[in-house]
Amino acid sequence: MYKHFFHFETMPFSLTPNTAFFCALAPHNEALKVILSALSMSEGFIKITGEVGTGKTLLCRKLINHLSDKFVACYLPNPYLSPDELKVAFANELGLNISGEAENGNVHSVIENKLLSLKKEGKQAVLIIDEAQSLNWDALEMLRLFSNLETEQSKLLQIVLFGQPELDKNLGNARVRQIRQRITFSYELRAMSCAEVDYYIGHRIETAGGDRRLIPKGLRGFIALVTRGTPRLVNVVCHKVLLRAYGQGKEVAKWSHAISAALDTEDCRRLLVPRQRVVVMSMTLLGVFIALNFYVGNVA
Repeated sequence: MYKHFFHFETMPFSLTPNTAFFCALAPHNEALKVILSALSMSEGFIKITGEVGTGKTLLCRKLINHLSDKFVACYLPNPYLSPDELKVAFANELGLNISGEAENGNVHSVIENKLLSLKKEGKQAVLIIDEAQSLNWDALEMLRLFSNLETEQSKLLQIVLFGQPELDKNLGNARVRQIRQRITFSYELRAMSCAEVDYYIGHRIETAGGDRRLIPKGLRGFIALVTRGTPRLVNVVCHKVLLRAYGQGKEVAKWSHAISAALDTEDCRRLLVPRQRVVVMSMTLLGVFIALNFYVGNVA
């Protein structure tokens, strides 16, 4: 593909949550600080919410890599499980072999004993759940029961929930009010600003071994506009921009590549124009941006 053409060491805009590309911008930096502060104070429940594509999974991975040896991180990326399956998955993350206990219904007590053992070793277990908006009522109740486990000084288990805004709606239900009341720290991931998108795109290109000028500053501003600062959408559009530049043998992306990439991306196209006017408006936008580019060049 375009990896070798642009002299990249790796693909810069892959959707895989690679922590090497973690960009320490305000939204994610602040969220990480909130989580680490809450964990250091032995708080029981911590909640991070954000719209689809705002980088929650990457933040999960970054958190796990960032935790000190004091913590034992248990990561559950798939909460589409029954309470019993969730307990087994948690036990597996703790390194427990619970096949016999699962048959006898003793998983909870085995986990409790493991958590006590970790505490005696000076360790703290942290259960990190991604896509937590998908937890059903019974699974949430199971988490509440685990959060009850504590010594006289501290919790045996801390729980970090990452989820879409639907998680807040679910926690607003009276059935889980006890969990809602135990959430002492929360943070909502916002979209990136235009300046943050500009930095984000350049950061990913340079991390991959390229030159940030490959996607010029004006194009980065346009991408910020059409993606509304959503990291996943930024990655999708930038990938398409580079594909188009590569396809035409251009070493630097052009306005036509950015506009075409945006119109080829459903969530961006909706922002630009109604579907029936895509062709006409794409030509108009192209003319406007060419004229603007010419004007800026002459003024400079």
